[in-house]
Amino acid sequence: MAGRAAPMNPQTSSMNGAKHVSEMPVGALHDAAALARLHASAFDDGAWSARVFADMLARKNLTALGHVDGFIMLQHMPDGVEILTLAVHPAKRRRGLARHLMAHMIKTLQPAKIWLEVAVDNEAAQALYQGFGFVEDGRRSKYYKRAGNFPVDAVLMKLER
Repeated sequence: MAGRAAPMNPQTSSMNGAKHVSEMPVGALHDAAALARLHASAFDDGAWSARVFADMLARKNLTALGHVDGFIMLQHMPDGVEILTLAVHPAKRRRGLARHLMAHMIKTLQPAKIWLEVAVDNEAAQALYQGFGFVEDGRRSKYYKRAGNFPVDAVLMKLER
């Protein structure tokens, strides 16, 4: 009808037909330079270099899943996986992308256990992980460095399924 906005399709994130994060394809990533750029945009302090990503991607027990706006990198262990990093471009945050990447990883890999470390001051990430059932499993004192060499503890988290 003229003069009325078209109803919003529940499968899209906007009236312009942009894909909802749950529809975005998640695949294996291999471009170390692109991963380094995205990681640097997501983390002000402690971003990993392209060389670090290249070295990590060369390892057989490591998987990087995601797409242009975010990714999750995992190390496979005998009884589960360790999340080494999860990065989402700042302009794409608060849209469910990190949750989508986590859910995809859990559904696809079905690990018995998942471990991770998160900065004690990263409350949004901690809330995300707690929403999946992660619990605190310890701390690493002064593990991360912030601007001005300010130390921040790491919270160790674990999920057993």
